[in-house]
Amino acid sequence: MRHLRIFIIAVLLGVQLMPAASAQAKKAAANQSKQAAPQAKTVNGLVEGVTEKSGIRAFKGVPFAAPPVGELRWREPQPVQNWKGVRSAKQFGPRAMQQAVFGDMGFRSNGMSEDALYLNVWTPSKSDKERLPVLVYFYGGGFVAGDGSEARYDGESMAQKGIVAVTVNYRLGVFGFLAHPELTKESPHNSSGNYGYMDQNAALRWVQQNIAAFGGDPSKVTIAGESAGSISVSAQMASPLSKNLIARAIGESGALVNSSLDPVPLSEAEEKGVKFASSIGANSLAELRAMPAEQLLEAAGKVGMGRFVPTIDGYFFPKSPVAIYAAGEQAKVPLLAGWNSEEMTYMFLMGQEKPTVENYKKTVQKLYGEKADDVLKVYPASTDEEALQAATDLAGDRFIAYSTWKWMDLHSQTSGEPVYRYLFSRPRPPMIAKMGNASAGLAGGVVKEEDPNAVKRPPARGAVHSAEIEYAMGNLAHNKVYAWTPEDYKVSEVMQNYFANFIKTGNPNGKGLPQWPTTNSGDKVQVIHINVKTEAKPEQNRDRYLLLDELQKK
Repeated sequence: MRHLRIFIIAVLLGVQLMPAASAQAKKAAANQSKQAAPQAKTVNGLVEGVTEKSGIRAFKGVPFAAPPVGELRWREPQPVQNWKGVRSAKQFGPRAMQQAVFGDMGFRSNGMSEDALYLNVWTPSKSDKERLPVLVYFYGGGFVAGDGSEARYDGESMAQKGIVAVTVNYRLGVFGFLAHPELTKESPHNSSGNYGYMDQNAALRWVQQNIAAFGGDPSKVTIAGESAGSISVSAQMASPLSKNLIARAIGESGALVNSSLDPVPLSEAEEKGVKFASSIGANSLAELRAMPAEQLLEAAGKVGMGRFVPTIDGYFFPKSPVAIYAAGEQAKVPLLAGWNSEEMTYMFLMGQEKPTVENYKKTVQKLYGEKADDVLKVYPASTDEEALQAATDLAGDRFIAYSTWKWMDLHSQTSGEPVYRYLFSRPRPPMIAKMGNASAGLAGGVVKEEDPNAVKRPPARGAVHSAEIEYAMGNLAHNKVYAWTPEDYKVSEVMQNYFANFIKTGNPNGKGLPQWPTTNSGDKVQVIHINVKTEAKPEQNRDRYLLLDELQKK
């Protein structure tokens, strides 16, 4: 009986204590959850992010400008409105309006919208007391596609190197670069176009105001990007609006210097804008702004419409970027830049013609006329194999390598700052599955459409355009398309460490890395060749770029 009474009392006590214990457990769990969700105080209000398994704190979908919709469509980015309470920053914001044109983009964004001016921050800092170097990365995609949510640009790996990493969205295509006389008239700067570039500038200004709250140092901001992102880096360096917001710069394959995307006179861009508006039945700016974004996107993507290019607007670009660099009026900062060994296939040059010696020479003759012999001297071919390589080299140089070379060459002459040049030549390993399939495993989303050129492309002879991104950012594991090997991870570690060192100090060199000389040190320009065996070599193809430079002037 005594044992039974003890048992009953114990049960009753347990029943009475359970709610209290449960409440305490819930409270402890809530406190733990609250502590686990990192917060940062921006000038507009508190944001709450997530802590990744690595311990890196991530803040996604943070607004850096007001939504560019309605009357703000085709206006320079406007300030963010302050908010009360805590704003969730746990999900990537929407990507900018774009069509599905590239097969290698895996988005993790929250849909697509004109309301897309958001950025993402990854930081190893545990408080706002630290002052870590900052990387701001602009995505590629030809200024018609791309997004800061793409896994290949993910900042977690760079953050693990002691860097606050930021990816930035910006307006694309007709939304980012339309110029029109009515837009120029309403602008306080008497300019139009360049909205995508001004978005990037707004993000850099946001970084200056806010990055200290994430443990970053606003005086140590490196801007970087690939392709259109690299072109954007050269543009921001050239613009008086941005050049004082930058401490260092990294460019991967692309520059706004003697390229097909160089800004045009404002009047020329306005004329194209009027023609576009007329083609879709819009007789005024008000009618253009009243059109649904999807309708504008579809109309701008039609064959024959052409690109919407930046403008020499007297505001973002007071004159052409090449003139700015030649005069030494750009941001005078250390520059690390380069390109890949196979930026473009020979088909970019020769179309469907077979790359024989005869066909190659005919193509060069057609392209260069009386200068064809000069071109064939620096891109020689006496066998079909040599013709294939020469055509590949010339195609890549014409596409993007020459303009990147010109950017570095001018900057080394007029900036007084070190320039570090690379050639990335590691070919990707075989694919695990075909891109475009759900099983391809591009992190963050299923590719909706293949690049129409990818189907026709012959087997790669080297590192193709954009292949270096995952290596440089330490994100090979995010890309499930390719069968990465230990050698690929070795190349990635070397390249990422070069980038990380440069972001921290302005010099890529560091312990355990092959010495990377500046291009403007000594009589011979030096280039670091990044592959399984990484080493510096004297520049081998300067004659090619000097000839293309000469032909550019004619």
